[in-house]
Amino acid sequence: MRRSDRNFTKIPDGKLGIIALEGCKELGKTIDNYIIQWRSETYKDFKDSVACDGYLRDTYLLDASCPRFGSGEAKGIIRESVRDMDLYIIVDVLNYSVTYSLSGRVNYMSPDDHYADLKRIISASAGKAKSVNVIMPFLYESRQHKRSTRESLDCAVMLQELISLGVDNILTFDAHDPRVQNAIPISGFDNIQPTYQFVKSLVEQCDDVHFDNDHLMVISPDEGAMQRAIYMANVVGVDVGMFYKRRDYSTVIDGRNPIVAHEFLGDSLDGKDVLIIDDMISSGESMIDVAKELKRRNARRVFCLSTFGLFTNGLEVFDRAVEEGIIEKVITTNLTYQTPELLSRDWYASSDVSKYVALLIDTLNHDASISDLLNPTERIKEYLEKKNM
Repeated sequence: MRRSDRNFTKIPDGKLGIIALEGCKELGKTIDNYIIQWRSETYKDFKDSVACDGYLRDTYLLDASCPRFGSGEAKGIIRESVRDMDLYIIVDVLNYSVTYSLSGRVNYMSPDDHYADLKRIISASAGKAKSVNVIMPFLYESRQHKRSTRESLDCAVMLQELISLGVDNILTFDAHDPRVQNAIPISGFDNIQPTYQFVKSLVEQCDDVHFDNDHLMVISPDEGAMQRAIYMANVVGVDVGMFYKRRDYSTVIDGRNPIVAHEFLGDSLDGKDVLIIDDMISSGESMIDVAKELKRRNARRVFCLSTFGLFTNGLEVFDRAVEEGIIEKVITTNLTYQTPELLSRDWYASSDVSKYVALLIDTLNHDASISDLLNPTERIKEYLEKKNM
């Protein structure tokens, strides 16, 4: 959806302010540029209104940081007024490239460090903002969302903590289990799917993909990703299949029960292109194992689509998989840190979601509904029809 399609009926009640924390500065700048461009085009319609003061600015990014003492302790500083602002704070808790000095040594920021900085900036606003909105693409501790034994419920605790600090809305992308929002049932929580961006990136990368039952199938790598796969398959009009992981529950390795085998449930894959869709690629081993099983069942090409590409075990395993013809292409979003080495790989494509995030921010600041933005079904169908796919 284009910004020009949004028919805003009023000037925002609160001025727009965006804080991109360390680790997502580049994403913040891109979002800022989109909003400046859009508001430059619409400003002339009501520039004489007193209510329009502050609507168009050179930048919506605020000067804020979290400097650290030599001991590694930190504080949050906002060097501009946030009074009467709709404040949007963007944080990438997975950006491990950010460093700080700890007793004279270089220390890399962990998700815990990024989350602590987020709380510092919220505290620095001192309750003066009209609203505080957190955009956390990868939901902090979202993989620790349920209790199997005596263990912490980190994600639920994090959500409740943010609400207690005065956060009004939390926007995240492709939460590992969106039911974690039950921890804050009467607070704003939006789980956003980048399905449209995936379809668009796939078509741009491989324009010979045919979106029909004879040529394409969507695969869920496990039961947890089934809802994502069903939605994608229904929107583009193809069948869906699923693998389930058979685990050895008598053994624990690195805190997990090892996977013994991947069992497939679905129709024939013979000669079809296949889309494996999941919320994240961590080490990538599970994704590659699934791709091998698909190729063993005569799949034509395997495309891996994931919102977050972490590649915690390096890129070599994917290099080998591509060389062996197991995987055709890997597509993840730019919502989290991407290494220069990853961006240089021929088999990798980055799906840009910055314009989508900018549109969400701009719409919310106008106190308009984002319901149609959260449901991209019609946009996907229109895009495929336009491309004759």
